[in-house]
Amino acid sequence: MKICSIYKSPRKDETYLYVDKREALTRVPEPLLEMFGKPVHVMDMPLKSDRKLARVESERVLEGIEEKGYYLQMPPPKEEYMLDIHVNRPETGVR
Repeated sequence: MKICSIYKSPRKDETYLYVDKREALTRVPEPLLEMFGKPVHVMDMPLKSDRKLARVESERVLEGIEEKGYYLQMPPPKEEYMLDIHVNRPETGVR
């Protein structure tokens, strides 16, 4: 079991960093932190490999933290039907 700190990005919607609470952000590369923006602490939680997470397997998070010092959770891919929502939209914004 590992106590993880979870941070959200103020720049990238639905983007989160998972890190070991004891190490905080010390092992996260500077270029990643620049892209991520100033991390906003969301919560701390105990994490074991059998714990259910909403968008990723906890084993992947633990492996990322162990190997690299962090796990970066990106937003889910957009549904294809949502990509064309503004195509051919009149300038008034009304259809």
